Amino acid sequence: MPQVTFTGTRTIPGRHLYPSPELCYNPNIEHTILLSEGSSSLKTGSQTASRFPAAVYERQDDVFRRAFDVIQNAIDGKAFPAASVAVNHRGGLVALRAFGRFTFDLDSPAVTTASIFDLASVSKVVATTSMAMVLYERGLLDLDAPVVAIVPEFSGSDPRRREVTVRMLLTHSAGLPAYEKLFLKAAREDLLAATFAIPLAVDPGSKAEYSDIGFIILGILLERVADETLDRFCQREVFGPSGMAHTAFIPPATWRASIPPTADDCTFRKRVIQGEVQDENASVLGGVAGHAGVFATAEDVATFAHVVLQGGRPVVRPDTLALFTQRQTAPRSTSRALGWDTPSSPSQSGKYFSSGSFGHLGYTGTSLWIDPQRQLSITLLTNRTWPDCSNQAIKEIRPAFHNAVVEGLEDPIPEKKL
Repeated sequence: MPQVTFTGTRTIPGRHLYPSPELCYNPNIEHTILLSEGSSSLKTGSQTASRFPAAVYERQDDVFRRAFDVIQNAIDGKAFPAASVAVNHRGGLVALRAFGRFTFDLDSPAVTTASIFDLASVSKVVATTSMAMVLYERGLLDLDAPVVAIVPEFSGSDPRRREVTVRMLLTHSAGLPAYEKLFLKAAREDLLAATFAIPLAVDPGSKAEYSDIGFIILGILLERVADETLDRFCQREVFGPSGMAHTAFIPPATWRASIPPTADDCTFRKRVIQGEVQDENASVLGGVAGHAGVFATAEDVATFAHVVLQGGRPVVRPDTLALFTQRQTAPRSTSRALGWDTPSSPSQSGKYFSSGSFGHLGYTGTSLWIDPQRQLSITLLTNRTWPDCSNQAIKEIRPAFHNAVVEGLEDPIPEKKL
């Protein structure tokens, strides 16, 4: 049997990952790939500390006064009750600040920088895309493999479905619809069966159409390739090595008091949603899904962004990261990279992020944007879906906040007189 050799302490027997031998991805592959430094087989310690951005936010109130005003004014205008922000710049954590309360009630708990937010679709890059990068780098994932080779339930009677590739799922160009209320199916297996059977909306590869459905399928596909669940894989290979101590799918009960609620669900779950994923489809899937489900602090998301800005180590190599964060050339006029989005016009990232930037938004009012050229990342976490999703002001607040952050960094701050 072929061997896949990893530098370090273990040799993993190769195996056919896909059902049909002719569709196997390099079944005779032999790769020498450095294991993540966070692997249990390697020692950590002094190396771990260097992964964190240096805390240099003593002057954040001066530098980001206008940016912080954007957030406070949004809270005063009831765009959302809670927010936590973090800014990395040139290797330092230059801003870390929390605003508001868990809900609009005056006796609601105050938000702190230790508050943990439902990342919603930011999970697509922090978890699912990161898992895809790791598997790709290890020679286990072929981006151009047909989805039906790994998830045969996706085949159906439409011959176009065999044209859908892993790359198309990552770039939202598989021809799948954007969203369906799959949660109306009573159980997880029923939801998945409905997901695999959803008719294509357009020809595969012809149009970029943001699709939660595609990332649900991608999450299942990656779990089958890895022979491990998304949450376990990401905890060991992404969150742990990156030093994200307050990041998880299905947050433990002890975290609940630190998590602002995201919805007062009067129709489906008929309870306040706090400490469990807001997205109903992800909820029926058990809280672990390719499109949503990760909870984290703003500082942890900034720590992840720091790893990205440092080239991806210890999670992936710089060349792997560069491949996944580069804007695709097809379909025509797409703004998508592999898993990530890039600035369009107009962009939720604002007007200053460079063309080489990438990021992602989350339905609950979260976002992460990274600009390697500026060595800048901006994390914005809110619960704008409280008590329901009707308020859309976040669409104006995000770019205004991003613009004010960049302007604060570029405007000289006069030294205070003693």
